[in-house]
Amino acid sequence: MAVPKRKMSRSNTRHRRAQWKATPAQLVPVTVDGSTVRVPQRLVRAYERGLLRPED
Repeated sequence: MAVPKRKMSRSNTRHRRAQWKATPAQLVPVTVDGSTVRVPQRLVRAYERGLLRPED
């Protein structure tokens, strides 16, 4: 594990932490059982194969 060799200033620490922004999942319309639902892009294949079911 990487260990810092010297103390980082409070300003630098907060600036670095401010870059860790989560982004909302990009939703893609998919037709499942004749109805169109919006699902996260990385799960489209699972919905198409029937591994996941949309919540009603």
